[in-house]
Amino acid sequence: MQTANEQIISEIVAYISTLTDVKTDEAKSELSKIVTRYNVTSVQEDEVHPDLDDKITLFLSAKKLEGLAAATLEGYQRDLNVFAQHIKKRTDDITTADIRNHMGTFPHLKMSSLGRKLTVFKSFFGWLTAEDYLMRDPAKKLKTPKKEKRLPKSLSIEELELLRESCKTNRQRAFLEILYATGCRLAEIQQLNRNDIDYHAKSCKVIGKGDKEREVYFSYKAMYHLEKYLRSRTDDNDALMVSERKPHGRLSKRSIQREITLLAQQAGLEKRVTPHTLRHTFATLTLNNGADITAVQALLGHSNPATTQIYAQLTQEKKREQHKKFLVQ
Repeated sequence: MQTANEQIISEIVAYISTLTDVKTDEAKSELSKIVTRYNVTSVQEDEVHPDLDDKITLFLSAKKLEGLAAATLEGYQRDLNVFAQHIKKRTDDITTADIRNHMGTFPHLKMSSLGRKLTVFKSFFGWLTAEDYLMRDPAKKLKTPKKEKRLPKSLSIEELELLRESCKTNRQRAFLEILYATGCRLAEIQQLNRNDIDYHAKSCKVIGKGDKEREVYFSYKAMYHLEKYLRSRTDDNDALMVSERKPHGRLSKRSIQREITLLAQQAGLEKRVTPHTLRHTFATLTLNNGADITAVQALLGHSNPATTQIYAQLTQEKKREQHKKFLVQ
Protein backbone atom coordinates (compact mmCIF):
# COMPACT_ATOMS: atom_id res chain seq x y z
CA MET A 1 0.00 0.00 0.00
CA GLN A 2 1.33 3.43 -0.96
CA THR A 3 2.01 6.11 1.62
CA ALA A 4 0.27 9.48 1.32
CA ASN A 5 3.50 10.95 -0.13
CA GLU A 6 3.80 8.18 -2.74
CA GLN A 7 0.12 8.46 -3.63
CA ILE A 8 0.26 12.18 -4.33
CA ILE A 9 3.44 11.77 -6.42
CA SER A 10 1.81 9.03 -8.50
CA GLU A 11 -1.28 11.12 -9.11
CA ILE A 12 0.73 14.21 -10.14
CA VAL A 13 2.99 12.22 -12.48
CA ALA A 14 -0.01 10.47 -14.04
CA TYR A 15 -1.63 13.82 -14.73
CA ILE A 16 1.55 15.41 -16.14
CA SER A 17 2.17 12.45 -18.44
CA THR A 18 -1.19 13.04 -20.13
CA LEU A 19 -0.18 16.60 -21.02
CA THR A 20 3.45 16.36 -22.12
CA ASP A 21 6.12 13.85 -22.94
CA VAL A 22 7.94 13.60 -19.64
CA LYS A 23 10.35 11.11 -18.11
CA THR A 24 8.17 9.68 -15.36
CA ASP A 25 11.04 8.12 -13.35
CA GLU A 26 12.92 11.43 -13.29
CA ALA A 27 9.72 13.31 -12.37
CA LYS A 28 9.02 10.92 -9.50
CA SER A 29 12.56 11.36 -8.18
CA GLU A 30 12.35 15.16 -8.21
CA LEU A 31 8.86 15.20 -6.71
CA SER A 32 10.00 12.86 -3.92
CA LYS A 33 12.68 15.36 -2.92
CA ILE A 34 10.10 18.14 -2.79
CA VAL A 35 7.37 16.21 -0.96
CA THR A 36 9.71 14.94 1.78
CA ARG A 37 9.93 18.53 3.04
CA TYR A 38 6.20 18.47 3.86
CA ASN A 39 3.89 16.44 6.06
CA VAL A 40 1.39 15.06 3.56
CA THR A 41 -1.73 13.22 4.76
CA SER A 42 -4.65 11.90 2.75
CA VAL A 43 -8.22 12.89 3.52
CA GLN A 44 -10.82 10.11 3.65
CA GLU A 45 -14.18 10.59 1.95
CA ASP A 46 -16.09 10.74 5.25
CA GLU A 47 -13.61 12.98 7.11
CA VAL A 48 -13.65 16.72 7.69
CA HIS A 49 -10.81 18.34 5.75
CA PRO A 50 -8.02 19.17 8.24
CA ASP A 51 -7.51 22.62 6.71
CA LEU A 52 -11.15 23.59 7.30
CA ASP A 53 -11.06 22.06 10.78
CA ASP A 54 -7.94 24.09 11.66
CA LYS A 55 -9.46 27.33 10.36
CA ILE A 56 -12.60 26.78 12.43
CA THR A 57 -10.46 26.31 15.55
CA LEU A 58 -8.51 29.50 14.81
CA PHE A 59 -11.70 31.46 14.18
CA LEU A 60 -13.35 30.32 17.41
CA SER A 61 -10.21 31.13 19.40
CA ALA A 62 -10.15 34.63 17.92
CA LYS A 63 -13.82 35.19 18.73
CA LYS A 64 -13.29 33.97 22.28
CA LEU A 65 -10.52 36.54 22.73
CA GLU A 66 -12.89 39.20 21.37
CA GLY A 67 -15.23 38.40 24.26
CA LEU A 68 -17.98 36.52 22.44
CA ALA A 69 -20.37 34.89 24.92
CA ALA A 70 -19.86 31.18 25.65
CA ALA A 71 -23.36 30.26 24.44
CA THR A 72 -22.77 32.15 21.18
CA LEU A 73 -19.43 30.40 20.68
CA GLU A 74 -21.10 27.02 21.17
CA GLY A 75 -23.67 27.91 18.52
CA TYR A 76 -20.92 29.02 16.11
CA GLN A 77 -18.99 25.81 16.68
CA ARG A 78 -22.06 23.64 16.18
CA ASP A 79 -23.03 25.31 12.89
CA LEU A 80 -19.47 25.30 11.52
CA ASN A 81 -18.86 21.65 12.46
CA VAL A 82 -22.03 20.57 10.64
CA PHE A 83 -20.94 22.66 7.64
CA ALA A 84 -17.44 21.10 7.65
CA GLN A 85 -18.84 17.56 7.81
CA HIS A 86 -21.05 18.33 4.83
CA ILE A 87 -18.58 20.19 2.60
CA LYS A 88 -15.26 18.34 3.23
CA LYS A 89 -13.11 20.85 1.33
CA ARG A 90 -10.17 23.14 1.92
CA THR A 91 -11.31 26.63 2.87
CA ASP A 92 -9.88 28.17 -0.31
CA ASP A 93 -11.82 25.64 -2.43
CA ILE A 94 -15.20 26.50 -0.89
CA THR A 95 -17.51 28.43 -3.20
CA THR A 96 -20.62 30.54 -2.77
CA ALA A 97 -22.57 27.64 -4.28
CA ASP A 98 -21.25 25.30 -1.55
CA ILE A 99 -22.60 27.58 1.18
CA ARG A 100 -25.90 28.08 -0.65
CA ASN A 101 -26.30 24.31 -1.17
CA HIS A 102 -25.56 23.67 2.50
CA MET A 103 -28.21 26.21 3.53
CA GLY A 104 -30.63 24.34 1.29
CA THR A 105 -30.31 21.21 3.43
CA PHE A 106 -32.43 22.84 6.16
CA PRO A 107 -35.86 23.28 4.49
CA HIS A 108 -37.63 22.84 7.83
CA LEU A 109 -35.99 25.88 9.45
CA LYS A 110 -37.68 29.27 9.75
CA MET A 111 -36.16 32.29 8.02
CA SER A 112 -34.90 33.61 11.34
CA SER A 113 -32.96 30.37 11.99
CA LEU A 114 -31.54 30.31 8.46
CA GLY A 115 -30.53 33.94 8.89
CA ARG A 116 -28.68 33.08 12.10
CA LYS A 117 -26.77 30.27 10.36
CA LEU A 118 -25.82 32.54 7.47
CA THR A 119 -24.61 35.15 9.96
CA VAL A 120 -22.21 32.54 11.34
CA PHE A 121 -20.86 31.72 7.87
CA LYS A 122 -20.50 35.40 6.97
CA SER A 123 -18.59 36.00 10.18
CA PHE A 124 -16.34 32.97 9.59
CA PHE A 125 -15.44 33.64 5.96
CA GLY A 126 -15.26 37.39 6.53
CA TRP A 127 -12.71 36.77 9.29
CA LEU A 128 -10.68 34.39 7.09
CA THR A 129 -10.58 37.02 4.35
CA ALA A 130 -9.65 39.84 6.72
CA GLU A 131 -6.84 37.69 8.17
CA ASP A 132 -5.54 36.90 4.64
CA TYR A 133 -6.30 33.18 4.84
CA LEU A 134 -8.58 33.66 1.82
CA MET A 135 -8.23 35.86 -1.26
CA ARG A 136 -12.00 36.27 -1.62
CA ASP A 137 -15.03 35.85 0.64
CA PRO A 138 -17.45 33.19 -0.73
CA ALA A 139 -20.20 34.28 1.69
CA LYS A 140 -20.08 37.98 0.79
CA LYS A 141 -22.63 37.76 -2.03
CA LEU A 142 -25.21 35.87 0.03
CA LYS A 143 -28.06 37.98 1.37
CA THR A 144 -29.55 37.36 4.80
CA PRO A 145 -33.14 36.02 4.53
CA LYS A 146 -35.85 38.45 5.54
CA LYS A 147 -37.33 37.63 8.93
CA GLU A 148 -41.04 37.06 9.28
CA LYS A 149 -42.62 40.04 11.01
CA ARG A 150 -44.40 38.42 13.93
CA LEU A 151 -45.76 40.12 17.00
CA PRO A 152 -44.66 38.29 20.15
CA LYS A 153 -47.41 36.38 21.93
CA SER A 154 -48.21 37.48 25.45
CA LEU A 155 -50.78 36.63 28.10
CA SER A 156 -53.71 38.71 29.20
CA ILE A 157 -54.10 39.53 32.90
CA GLU A 158 -56.87 36.92 33.08
CA GLU A 159 -54.64 34.23 31.54
CA LEU A 160 -51.82 35.13 33.92
CA GLU A 161 -54.20 34.67 36.87
CA LEU A 162 -55.25 31.26 35.54
CA LEU A 163 -51.57 30.26 35.42
CA ARG A 164 -51.10 31.38 39.01
CA GLU A 165 -54.11 29.37 40.17
CA SER A 166 -52.81 26.23 38.45
CA CYS A 167 -49.58 26.21 40.52
CA LYS A 168 -49.43 23.19 42.83
CA THR A 169 -46.06 23.76 44.53
CA ASN A 170 -44.20 26.66 46.13
CA ARG A 171 -41.46 26.26 43.54
CA GLN A 172 -43.85 26.53 40.58
CA ARG A 173 -45.38 29.72 41.93
CA ALA A 174 -41.95 31.17 42.73
CA PHE A 175 -40.41 30.76 39.26
CA LEU A 176 -43.66 31.82 37.59
CA GLU A 177 -43.76 35.08 39.55
CA ILE A 178 -40.02 35.74 39.10
CA LEU A 179 -40.08 35.20 35.33
CA TYR A 180 -43.05 37.53 34.96
CA ALA A 181 -41.99 40.23 37.46
CA THR A 182 -38.42 40.57 36.18
CA GLY A 183 -39.02 40.01 32.46
CA CYS A 184 -35.83 37.94 32.45
CA ARG A 185 -34.80 35.30 29.97
CA LEU A 186 -34.98 31.75 31.30
CA ALA A 187 -31.18 31.29 31.27
CA GLU A 188 -30.72 34.47 33.32
CA ILE A 189 -32.97 33.17 36.12
CA GLN A 190 -31.84 29.53 35.95
CA GLN A 191 -28.22 30.42 36.75
CA LEU A 192 -29.03 32.54 39.83
CA ASN A 193 -27.93 31.59 43.34
CA ARG A 194 -29.64 32.42 46.63
CA ASN A 195 -27.00 34.98 47.59
CA ASP A 196 -27.49 36.83 44.28
CA ILE A 197 -30.78 38.21 45.58
CA ASP A 198 -30.88 41.52 47.42
CA TYR A 199 -33.89 40.73 49.60
CA HIS A 200 -34.05 44.22 51.09
CA ALA A 201 -34.01 46.04 47.73
CA LYS A 202 -36.08 43.28 46.06
CA SER A 203 -33.63 43.10 43.18
CA CYS A 204 -30.77 41.11 41.71
CA LYS A 205 -28.16 41.39 38.98
CA VAL A 206 -28.31 38.99 36.05
CA ILE A 207 -25.90 38.20 33.22
CA GLY A 208 -27.63 38.58 29.87
CA LYS A 209 -26.62 38.17 26.23
CA GLY A 210 -23.06 39.17 25.47
CA ASP A 211 -22.21 38.64 29.16
CA LYS A 212 -23.76 42.03 29.93
CA GLU A 213 -24.82 42.59 33.52
CA ARG A 214 -28.02 44.43 34.44
CA GLU A 215 -30.18 44.91 37.52
CA VAL A 216 -33.75 43.60 37.58
CA TYR A 217 -36.48 43.98 40.17
CA PHE A 218 -38.99 41.74 41.93
CA SER A 219 -42.58 42.60 42.69
CA TYR A 220 -43.87 42.18 46.26
CA LYS A 221 -45.78 39.14 45.07
CA ALA A 222 -42.67 37.59 43.47
CA MET A 223 -40.55 38.21 46.57
CA TYR A 224 -43.24 36.77 48.85
CA HIS A 225 -43.49 33.52 46.89
CA LEU A 226 -39.71 33.24 46.47
CA GLU A 227 -39.11 33.56 50.22
CA LYS A 228 -41.94 31.12 50.90
CA TYR A 229 -40.30 28.61 48.55
CA LEU A 230 -36.83 29.08 50.04
CA ARG A 231 -38.17 28.59 53.59
CA SER A 232 -39.71 25.29 52.51
CA ARG A 233 -36.39 23.89 51.32
CA THR A 234 -34.26 21.57 53.45
CA ASP A 235 -31.19 21.37 51.20
CA ASP A 236 -28.03 23.48 51.36
CA ASN A 237 -27.57 23.96 47.60
CA ASP A 238 -26.63 27.53 46.63
CA ALA A 239 -28.84 27.45 43.52
CA LEU A 240 -31.98 29.60 43.66
CA MET A 241 -34.10 26.83 42.12
CA VAL A 242 -33.39 23.14 42.71
CA SER A 243 -34.95 19.81 41.82
CA GLU A 244 -37.38 18.31 44.31
CA ARG A 245 -35.59 14.97 44.36
CA LYS A 246 -32.29 14.37 46.13
CA PRO A 247 -29.51 15.37 45.75
CA HIS A 248 -31.47 18.58 44.90
CA GLY A 249 -29.30 19.79 42.02
CA ARG A 250 -29.82 23.07 40.21
CA LEU A 251 -33.09 23.02 38.30
CA SER A 252 -32.41 22.76 34.56
CA LYS A 253 -33.82 25.09 31.93
CA ARG A 254 -35.62 22.16 30.33
CA SER A 255 -37.34 21.31 33.63
CA ILE A 256 -38.63 24.87 34.05
CA GLN A 257 -39.84 24.93 30.44
CA ARG A 258 -41.65 21.63 30.98
CA GLU A 259 -43.36 22.85 34.16
CA ILE A 260 -44.50 26.12 32.55
CA THR A 261 -46.04 24.11 29.69
CA LEU A 262 -47.73 21.82 32.22
CA LEU A 263 -49.13 24.80 34.15
CA ALA A 264 -50.63 26.21 30.95
CA GLN A 265 -52.29 22.88 30.18
CA GLN A 266 -53.67 22.62 33.72
CA ALA A 267 -54.96 26.19 33.43
CA GLY A 268 -56.83 25.25 30.24
CA LEU A 269 -54.97 27.78 28.08
CA GLU A 270 -55.16 26.94 24.39
CA LYS A 271 -52.10 28.96 23.37
CA ARG A 272 -48.56 27.62 23.73
CA VAL A 273 -46.94 29.12 26.84
CA THR A 274 -43.18 29.16 27.45
CA PRO A 275 -40.91 31.03 29.89
CA HIS A 276 -40.32 33.54 27.08
CA THR A 277 -44.09 34.13 26.90
CA LEU A 278 -43.85 35.54 30.43
CA ARG A 279 -41.07 37.87 29.27
CA HIS A 280 -43.31 39.06 26.42
CA THR A 281 -46.16 39.49 28.91
CA PHE A 282 -43.98 41.61 31.20
CA ALA A 283 -43.03 43.91 28.31
CA THR A 284 -46.53 44.21 26.87
CA LEU A 285 -48.39 44.80 30.14
CA THR A 286 -45.86 47.32 31.48
CA LEU A 287 -46.02 49.32 28.24
CA ASN A 288 -49.82 49.09 28.20
CA ASN A 289 -49.75 50.47 31.72
CA GLY A 290 -47.77 53.53 30.61
CA ALA A 291 -44.14 52.52 31.25
CA ASP A 292 -41.44 54.46 29.40
CA ILE A 293 -40.13 52.39 26.49
CA THR A 294 -36.50 53.30 27.28
CA ALA A 295 -36.90 51.96 30.82
CA VAL A 296 -38.49 48.76 29.52
CA GLN A 297 -35.61 48.36 27.06
CA ALA A 298 -33.11 48.57 29.93
CA LEU A 299 -35.09 46.13 32.10
CA LEU A 300 -35.29 43.59 29.26
CA GLY A 301 -31.60 43.98 28.42
CA HIS A 302 -32.24 44.86 24.77
CA SER A 303 -29.20 46.44 23.11
CA ASN A 304 -31.29 47.46 20.10
CA PRO A 305 -34.27 49.81 20.74
CA ALA A 306 -36.01 48.33 17.69
CA THR A 307 -36.42 45.04 19.55
CA THR A 308 -38.37 46.74 22.34
CA GLN A 309 -40.33 48.75 19.78
CA ILE A 310 -42.09 45.53 18.72
CA TYR A 311 -43.96 45.55 22.02
CA ALA A 312 -44.88 49.19 21.56
CA GLN A 313 -46.41 48.31 18.19
CA LEU A 314 -48.44 45.64 19.91
CA THR A 315 -49.56 48.22 22.43
CA GLN A 316 -50.69 50.58 19.64
CA GLU A 317 -52.79 47.76 18.20
CA LYS A 318 -54.36 47.23 21.61
CA LYS A 319 -55.19 50.94 21.83
CA ARG A 320 -56.74 50.82 18.37
CA GLU A 321 -58.97 47.93 19.44
CA GLN A 322 -60.04 49.81 22.55
CA HIS A 323 -60.84 52.94 20.53
CA LYS A 324 -62.94 50.97 18.06
CA LYS A 325 -64.75 49.12 20.83
CA PHE A 326 -65.66 52.04 23.10
CA LEU A 327 -66.04 55.04 20.78
CA VAL A 328 -69.63 56.29 20.70
CA GLN A 329 -70.51 57.15 17.10
